[in-house]
Amino acid sequence: MGKKRYELRVLPLFEEDMSEIADYITYRLQNPIAADALIDAVEKAIYERLPNAESFEPFVSSRDHRYPYYRIQVKNFTVFYVVIDNVMEVRRILYSRRDWKNQI
Repeated sequence: MGKKRYELRVLPLFEEDMSEIADYITYRLQNPIAADALIDAVEKAIYERLPNAESFEPFVSSRDHRYPYYRIQVKNFTVFYVVIDNVMEVRRILYSRRDWKNQI
């Protein structure tokens, strides 16, 4: 029996989150190098998780979800994704110190 292979899908909401974070770091904090490094680290973490998307403990949420959420910690941020059949669907990236538990 072969290992399950996952496809990657990134939702527009994740892309909006990532863009807002990168813009904040680039313009508000005036550190475009750090913004680029964060984007690279997030991309790397997602692709490293892709082959084993369901091998981690699901995130326990106070909300009911059709699919369990999983998370990836990258620096001060948390990437949230679900697995639907053979698709790892990346949904959000949020600042880890933010009160995001009511958003997921």
